[in-house]
Amino acid sequence: MIYAVTAASGNLGRAIVEALVAEVGSGKVIGIARTPDNARDLGVEVRKGNYGSRADFDAALQGIDVVLLVSGMDAPDKRIGQHRNVIEAAKAAGVSKIVYTSVQGAEEGTAFSPIIQSNRQTELDVKDSGLEWVVGRNGIYIEPDVEYIDTYKAAGEIANCAGDGKCGYTTRTELACAYAKMLSEDRHNGHVYNLHGAALTQTELAGYLNKAFGMALTYRAMSVEDYQAERIAELGEFIGTVIAGIYAGIRDGAHDNPSDYAQATGCPHQSWPDYFDALR
Repeated sequence: MIYAVTAASGNLGRAIVEALVAEVGSGKVIGIARTPDNARDLGVEVRKGNYGSRADFDAALQGIDVVLLVSGMDAPDKRIGQHRNVIEAAKAAGVSKIVYTSVQGAEEGTAFSPIIQSNRQTELDVKDSGLEWVVGRNGIYIEPDVEYIDTYKAAGEIANCAGDGKCGYTTRTELACAYAKMLSEDRHNGHVYNLHGAALTQTELAGYLNKAFGMALTYRAMSVEDYQAERIAELGEFIGTVIAGIYAGIRDGAHDNPSDYAQATGCPHQSWPDYFDALR
């Protein structure tokens, strides 16, 4: 079997390529990237693939048996067609199975919902493709909170609109392990998996960060409107609005779901005490 991983130069794509190589060997893994030179260091063959180009994927998926479609980063109204380029090219090239990296979140009522809706449409497109399929719905990455530690330290707090809501966080490393299994094991075919570890409140997250980095952060709840205005001021209209929508969804319980991680991998998700202890 020959496996292809799209968006191989991105953080998640790279991690999945590395985990899949460990599972099946480098000679059976093809990376696909919009700019192939950015993924040459992965030690596998890399082919060009821009989600906006059906022709790219008609060429890139030749000889591929199983493909991982990493969800694109474009605006929601563009993603569906871009993902269909990959799905249709996979069908034409004789690919037998497609695995899609979707996401958890509120399907209605938040600024993140349009992205969730576009992901759900691609899930349907994958299921209707006639190929074997598996869908993973990723939890929220915890790494950005760790990378934001200096900002938290300067503020002395974590402040957002999640309130007391719990979030099923995960890491790219844990997701990569899951997708390597979902790609290479037929027992996962036809399943949709929620992929995350134990759900945390923002207060619990602050506590773990305090232990790992020797700080005394507190958590302060904000209104959705105030948090959105703050995020837009720092990150711009599109990203700021999306981030606020994610935390509004956390507040409303949309990210506190049963986890299927153990079913997808055969082992438990890394515990948060272990994860944060390793950061100390």
